Amino acid sequence: MVDSQYYLPNDIGISALDCREAFRLLSPKEQMYAHYLSRASWYGGLIVLIQTSPESANIYVLLQKMFRAQAPQQLETAATAAGLSAEEYQVKEPVTNTKVNISSVFVVEKFKALVWESLAFKQSPGDMEALWGCCCESLYSLEDKLKQLGLGEKGISAYFSGNCCLEDAEFAQKFLDSKNLSAYNTRLFKTEIDGKQCYEVRLASGKNEVCCGKHEFEDAVFSVKRGDYAFLMEKVCQNLEKAKDCAANDNQKRMLEEYIRSFTCGSVEAHKEGSRYWIKDKGPIVESYIGFIESYRDPFGSRGEFEGFVAVVNKAMSARFAQLVSSAEDLLPELPWPPAFEKDRFLKPDFTSLDVLTFAGSGIPAGINIPNYDDIRQTEGFKNVSLGNVLAVAYATQKDKLTFLEENDKDLYIKWKGPSFEVQVGLHELLGHGSGKLFVQDDKGKFNFDQTAVRNPETGELISSWYKGSETWDSKFSTIASSYEECRAECVGLYLCLNKEVLSIFGNEGEDAEEVVYVNWLNMVRAGLLGLEFYTPESKSWRQAHMQARFVILRVLLEAGEGLVGLKECTGADGRPDAVITLDRSKTYTVGKSAIQSFLCKLQVHKSTADVEGGRALYEGYSAVTADGTHNFLRLRETVLLRKEARKMFVQANTKIKDDAVELVEYEGSAAGLIQSFVERFPDDAEKVEAQLLEMTCMDSSCWC
Repeated sequence: MVDSQYYLPNDIGISALDCREAFRLLSPKEQMYAHYLSRASWYGGLIVLIQTSPESANIYVLLQKMFRAQAPQQLETAATAAGLSAEEYQVKEPVTNTKVNISSVFVVEKFKALVWESLAFKQSPGDMEALWGCCCESLYSLEDKLKQLGLGEKGISAYFSGNCCLEDAEFAQKFLDSKNLSAYNTRLFKTEIDGKQCYEVRLASGKNEVCCGKHEFEDAVFSVKRGDYAFLMEKVCQNLEKAKDCAANDNQKRMLEEYIRSFTCGSVEAHKEGSRYWIKDKGPIVESYIGFIESYRDPFGSRGEFEGFVAVVNKAMSARFAQLVSSAEDLLPELPWPPAFEKDRFLKPDFTSLDVLTFAGSGIPAGINIPNYDDIRQTEGFKNVSLGNVLAVAYATQKDKLTFLEENDKDLYIKWKGPSFEVQVGLHELLGHGSGKLFVQDDKGKFNFDQTAVRNPETGELISSWYKGSETWDSKFSTIASSYEECRAECVGLYLCLNKEVLSIFGNEGEDAEEVVYVNWLNMVRAGLLGLEFYTPESKSWRQAHMQARFVILRVLLEAGEGLVGLKECTGADGRPDAVITLDRSKTYTVGKSAIQSFLCKLQVHKSTADVEGGRALYEGYSAVTADGTHNFLRLRETVLLRKEARKMFVQANTKIKDDAVELVEYEGSAAGLIQSFVERFPDDAEKVEAQLLEMTCMDSSCWC
C-alpha cells in the first residue's frame, strides 16, 4: 500500500494527438516554419532530462539504444529468451517514459536480463553495461530522498548540487536579486574552498564561457558562468535561425532573433524582449512559445523548466475564446476584490484554441497563460491558449474507471466533463492568471498605486507592504508561488462559471448550463481528493502544484459546511477501502459562491501586497494533510493510492523534410507507437545527441555524491 503510487500499471492509457487536418491546411511555408520550430523544441526538451535528476539522461540513452536497435515487437523475442513472460515484458515498455517502476530485486534482475539479451548490448556490451551501471540503482530505488523532487534530504533535483539546501536557495536568490538577475534559466552548484562557501550560478546558453563574473556577496563568493546545456542550446538556435527564414511577419522574425540572442548568451532580458514581440504577433496560424517557462518542478519555485510548443489554430473554438476576451472587461469587476487591486487597464490578449503538433517538456497542459514575467503581464499583455486536441483525448473517461462518485453522478460527469472543463480552462487562463495587480515600488522609489489611499479590504488599514525593486512574485513567494497562483486561477474559474453570460459564450444555455456548472464544481472537489496522490507524508510536501491547489479548494469548500460538500469513507463492492464525494448543487450559488468569494479575495490581497507571511500561513494551513479533524486525509490518501488510475501518455507526431517539402509522420496510440516516435525524433544525429547528454551528466556526476 505505502509504495503503490510508484507502481506503473500495464493498462495505462496511451493516446495519439491528432493534428493531421490542422497541419494539412497549412501552406508549405507555414509547414516549414512549424517543422523548424518543432525541431528547436525537441532538442530543447532534452534539457529537462538534465534538469530533473542525475540518472534521467542515462535512462533515456539506455532505452533509446535498445529500441533503436530493435523495435518493441523484436525486443519481445529477446525478452522471451531472457526468461521474461509476456506480462513481465509489458511492464518494461512504460519505463521509456522515464517513470518509476516496481522496486524489487526481482524486477531489477528481470530488466537486467532483458538489457543483456538485447541486440544493443550484443553490439556494444561495454557501453551498455556502463549505462546500466549508471542508472540501475536509481531507476528502481525507493529511498526516501530519491522518491521525489526536493532540496537537501527532502528529495532530488538537478537544479541544485546535492549539497544545497533550502537556505542555500534562499541565499542565492538574495544574490540574484541584488544583481538584477533572474533565476529562470539558472542552476546552482555549491563548493567550499579554503573554508569559504562558493556558489556557481550556471546560465543556460550556447556560448560556453568559463566565467562571466565573480562576486563577493556577504560571506560567500558567487561565480556566474555561461554554457549550461551548451550543445542543446546551440541546436535550438540553429533551428530557430531556419524558422526565421519562414516567418510570416516582422514580429515573428524579431521574436526569433531575441530568442536566439537569449539562448546564445543566457540572457533572460532578451527572452523577455522576444516575448514582447510574441505578444504583438496577433492571431498567427502557427503559434509557438519556447524557453525556460514553468517553475513547478524547482523545489524553490524560481527556476524554469525548458519547454517548447508548436500548434495550429482551431478557428471555430478560437471564436468562442475571442468572445470571452471581448467580455473580459465586464467580467473583471465581478471578481471579489476592490478596483484598486485590479490592473489599471485590461490588456486584451490573444486567446486561441490550438491543435498541438509538438509539445516538448515534462508534460502537456490543457491550457496556458504566458509569458510568466509579471512585469510584462501586468503592463504590456499576455496570450492565452487552450490546447483543443489535448482536451479531446485527455479527459475522456470510462464509467467503470470513475472513482469516488455516486452512481447517479457518473453519467452526468462523463457527458459534461468536456464542456465544463472547456469553460474552466478559459476562465482559469484568461481571467485567472490574467487578473489582479501587484503593488510595486520601483528602483527610483515610484509607486504604481496610491499608498496614501489604497486599503486592505480584509483589515481596513492602509497597504503596508509591496514589491520593491527587482522583487517578483516568484522570488518573494518562492516555494508556494506556483501552486498558490494555480489555486487563485482555479478559484476564479469556479467563481465566474456561475455567470450565465460566460456559460452562454460557450454555447451553454438553460438546463445544459446548470449541468456544466454542477460538473465543473463536482470535478473540482473530486480533483481535490485525487490530489492526495501527490502528497508525501514523510516530508510533508506536495509534488504537483495544480493538485495541491485543488486539495486546498476542497478543504475550503468542506469548511464552508451546510452540507455543500460531502466526503464519506466506505467499503467498495470489492471489499477494499473506498470513498464517495458529493456536491449539493442547490447550494453552489449560495454557500459555495460565498466561500470561494471570501477565499479568493484573501488570496489576491496577499499576492498584491507581497504579504508572504500572511499568504504562506493561509495557503499552507489549507494544504496540511493530517489525520485530525472531521476527515482523516492521511487515511484517505491511502485509499486514493489504492484506486488511482495512471495519467494518460500522449503520442506526438514527427515532421521531416523530403524533396523540399515537409511530411507529417504519425504513430499509433500505443506503447509501441510512443517508443517509435522517440526513436525517430532525432534521425540525423541521435548518437551524437546521446553522447552529449552523457557527457553533460558525467561532468556533473560528482555534484550529487
